[in-house]
Amino acid sequence: MKKMIISVLAKDRPGIIASVTSDLYELGCNLENVNQMILQNQFAGFFITQVPKGLSCETIRQELALKEEDRGLTIHVRPLEEETQAPVSEKEIFLITTSGPDQKGLVAQLSSIISSFGANIVNMKAVFMGGSNPNENVMSYQVLVTKEIDAPAMFAALKEKANELNLDIRIQHKNIFDVTNKI
Repeated sequence: MKKMIISVLAKDRPGIIASVTSDLYELGCNLENVNQMILQNQFAGFFITQVPKGLSCETIRQELALKEEDRGLTIHVRPLEEETQAPVSEKEIFLITTSGPDQKGLVAQLSSIISSFGANIVNMKAVFMGGSNPNENVMSYQVLVTKEIDAPAMFAALKEKANELNLDIRIQHKNIFDVTNKI
């Protein structure tokens, strides 16, 4: 079976996941991964599924659009490419959290530093409520760091930028975060 990734966007309401996954099941698809979130009042869902032979991206999109016709869903389907690069031998996840006054370009500036070192953001959440209350403006990055990356230099650059932007920053290895948050 080949794999496809399906993204679904819509105004949030109860039942979107139930409806889309039921439709995929009826098409003979097998779900492997699902990730969904609500941003303000908007639903965003991502479904990785194994697809039966002969079922194309366009057929899946058309069938989902037909079944969900009156529900206001925007659906995109594309094949999931096989991973061609060699697996990374040593990798670690670090959690980087900033809080502070809201200002334009925060995500762009910090993510550019992470990218410039060759690190990959594998998960990110930013909540901006505006104003200067740091508890209402928080960014959280999960960053994949390989042994080839100069992590201390990247962390120093992030701390320098955070200081320049008047942000509090915390950088913690995911394993340490997990252990301390079990208590």
